[in-house]
Amino acid sequence: MIKKILKWVGGGTLTVLLAGGAFVAHEWYAEKPVFFRAFLDRELVKIAFDSPETLTSLGFLESVGIKGHNAKLDDDRPEKTDELFATIKTFRAGLDNYQGLEGQEALSQEISRYLLDTFIEAEPYRYHTYPVNQLFGIQNGYPSFMEAQHQVNTVEDAENYIARLEDVKRKFSENLQGLKIREERGIIPPRFVIDRVLDEMNAFVTTEPKKNILVVSLANKLEQAEQIPSDQKANLLATAEARLTSHVYPAYQTFIDYFTVLAGKAGTDDGYWHLPEGDKAYQLALKMFTTTDYTPDQLHQLGLDEVDRIQAQMLTIMALEGIDISGGFTPAMATVADKPEFYYEDSDAGRAQILVDYQKILDEIDADLDQAFRIRPKAGMEVVRIPEFKEKTSPGAYYQQPSIDGTRPGRFFANLYDVKATPKYGMRTLAYHEGIPGHHFQVAIAMELEGMPFVRRMAPFTAYTEGWALYAEQLAWELGFQNDPYDNLGRLGAELFRAVRLVVDTGIHHKRWTREQAIDYMAANTGIAQSDVVSEIERYIVMPGQATAYKVGMIKILELRAKAQSALGDKFDLRDFHDVVLKNGAVPLDILERLIDEYIATTA
Repeated sequence: MIKKILKWVGGGTLTVLLAGGAFVAHEWYAEKPVFFRAFLDRELVKIAFDSPETLTSLGFLESVGIKGHNAKLDDDRPEKTDELFATIKTFRAGLDNYQGLEGQEALSQEISRYLLDTFIEAEPYRYHTYPVNQLFGIQNGYPSFMEAQHQVNTVEDAENYIARLEDVKRKFSENLQGLKIREERGIIPPRFVIDRVLDEMNAFVTTEPKKNILVVSLANKLEQAEQIPSDQKANLLATAEARLTSHVYPAYQTFIDYFTVLAGKAGTDDGYWHLPEGDKAYQLALKMFTTTDYTPDQLHQLGLDEVDRIQAQMLTIMALEGIDISGGFTPAMATVADKPEFYYEDSDAGRAQILVDYQKILDEIDADLDQAFRIRPKAGMEVVRIPEFKEKTSPGAYYQQPSIDGTRPGRFFANLYDVKATPKYGMRTLAYHEGIPGHHFQVAIAMELEGMPFVRRMAPFTAYTEGWALYAEQLAWELGFQNDPYDNLGRLGAELFRAVRLVVDTGIHHKRWTREQAIDYMAANTGIAQSDVVSEIERYIVMPGQATAYKVGMIKILELRAKAQSALGDKFDLRDFHDVVLKNGAVPLDILERLIDEYIATTA
């Protein structure tokens, strides 16, 4: 988990290090670099250098002709994670060597302390995870990485791709060690998780090699590589197919064999409460994701209160639109959801049109945001479909940040598996959340901040990042981009969805709800497609606490905006407020409040 959190943070400083000559050499080897930012960036770069997959994702070394890392996958031995925690502790100790920092440097030190202390606090629970799961497991993450991140422009690139097909046997074997440690400690996934991944992996290994995503992806990349002769392309593809059979499929078979046996030990208790020290692990997860000390009971009640409030607003809109609300929220929302005019044709053409319409929505709002923002991201963004091989168990959408070197735009991935999960009245809100002015705005702006250490540009504070994206949904409505009552109903439905998450996440992991109880509650209180309900509940089971961050962050940002408006009156400018929120990068919520208080004090 920590590798994933840090993978973007560390590598971005590579260009700086390569460009600095002798000064950089001094800063790299000195026990205490002269400049605090050099220390922060150096330590993160060391972590990135230890991860070939991170280096590939960042795409820096290729620009100077270094490609050897692209032939390797990460070292996933349990001992390697021990080394990572030791590195983090050394990094944390080094922060205290710098005294008397002021301004942004002091803030960078405070944020770094918060982040590293949280990681260190998590070490005793490092095995409280399910590395092979239906949502973001190793087994689906590997082909997704190869398809999305490994670029092929030359023969060497293709040979490196093939080398990674061979290396997967080692990678999976190392992860199997960690799975067995978890089993010994009684940390076994719920039975449904095992069933899901076994179905996925069995389908993967029974796919004809030339139709497997790993070969299809390479074929598509080679087709675009004009400098590679056709006969070489054919040979490379033939070799890839052979490696799929000799290396990749056997690697997956080791997981299949292991989980087939493990299934007999798995139960139907889905929450963290049933794991050894699961209550402590869950409380820490809530702290990490919300950057608060809210208890599970507090979050559960907050969710219940918000569900009541938002449903009342939605019922008012439905009544005004002539929908019968006498039976309450669930049947009224079902009436809306049953209207055929809100859905696209269930065909390839219909799915293609969804992507086109998402892009139109984003282009429209991007052209008319000067009233709310002075700062805008330089990076572009595009809408693409979630790869079909994994969309059945994927969320409705997700965002992938642009590459630091600017060669890859930000991407809004839309799930098109079930067209009923994409009602037209919900598309604007989803586009604003994942794209503009949501994730793409916040993430790309943070990445482009000049003069900031990279821990500030890419800090992984979920309550801030997801809170901003949820706030962006409401902001778009306030700015007039959802004037159609049904679009506004879609916006409120999306907010209701996040409020329900507070209830079901804490219900599952603290109040001992079953998976079925959580599914029933979410289905009755959101009106979203059943396929989405099931995948969402199963997501919360394998990723405890993360889903609670959205509403917590949004509520705090709205609270701080109201505070600034009240204190400043006519001096309040929405653009100034957004500058303060966005130009400091992601931060814990208590630090965000202090930054807004400082903005109020200097503006009043």
